[in-house]
Amino acid sequence: MKIGIVGSGGVAKALGSGYLSKGHTVMLGSRDTAKLDEWLSTAGGGATTGSFSDPAAFGEVVFLSVSGEGLLSAIELAGIDNFSGKTVIDVCNPMDFSSGVPPRFTATVGQSLGEQVQATLPDAKVVKAFNTMSAAVMTDPIFDGEPATHFIAGNDDGAKAEATKLIKEFGWQVEDLGGIDQAFFLEALASLYVNFAFKNNQWNQAFKLMKR
Repeated sequence: MKIGIVGSGGVAKALGSGYLSKGHTVMLGSRDTAKLDEWLSTAGGGATTGSFSDPAAFGEVVFLSVSGEGLLSAIELAGIDNFSGKTVIDVCNPMDFSSGVPPRFTATVGQSLGEQVQATLPDAKVVKAFNTMSAAVMTDPIFDGEPATHFIAGNDDGAKAEATKLIKEFGWQVEDLGGIDQAFFLEALASLYVNFAFKNNQWNQAFKLMKR
């Protein structure tokens, strides 16, 4: 599969390398492509880079992996038409680091980033995913033989099935929380994760949903 990733940070690179290792072709995009030169030099075959619009046009599935405050402008730069009809996986979180760490959670009910992305891209099928864990475990979710839990949300069942298949390639247990309105709670859960990680200086951890 052709996977486009709008972003050039640690999460984007981790996902890009992870999907390359699974045999996909991957393109990462950045406002400054020089930021990706080192990643590209070691990524191997199947990896390319470009501007924000390049992976948005290239990908059969497109990931959004930029800062929360830059998300909507990144979508505009990527070209709204490039997302039309596609599964779009929103990895972003509404966190304000201007006062240091831990960051301040900035979402409000009904105005989560996931909901804003879906409203901005009405012809795309947005799935909130890969936002409640660190890059350290995104592609390695097995703890003592047990898979960690990966929560997703979105309005389109077909897109969620496509996202679930991609997520399970890394070994995650996937739980569907419902529509894109549930993205607010996933973003709040991400804030809890980040606050706890900063408090304990521990990023190699993940959530696990227990049932009986």
